[in-house]
Amino acid sequence: QVRLVESGGGLVQAGGSLRLSCAASERTFNGYALGWFRQAPGKEREFVATTNWDGTNTDYAPSVKGRFTISRDNAKNTVLLQMNSLKPEDTAVYYCARTRASWASHDLSEYLYWGQGTQVTVSS
Repeated sequence: QVRLVESGGGLVQAGGSLRLSCAASERTFNGYALGWFRQAPGKEREFVATTNWDGTNTDYAPSVKGRFTISRDNAKNTVLLQMNSLKPEDTAVYYCARTRASWASHDLSEYLYWGQGTQVTVSS
């Protein structure tokens, strides 16, 4: 069974930082692209960041580029999302997800497996 487990969410003031972590079993993780998405109340789930299978190719949504960094540690079967200079509009439930392929993707429909999400709240 594919299982992804996020952690690291919480409440932070605007301008602060948080680091999200997503852990998975080795069979779930290695060789596949991973991504972070978020969903705010009343809004659709949106792409945040993605990394290919070995971390050499990453991409970001324009709204987070320069503030967020995605990275992966294949030896530890984890993917991280470092979030700096947080804004109130970053408030959402953040999900990590795994695709069916090795290349990075913005496309939500290419992600087959999802974690349960972790809440990030940024106060003004």
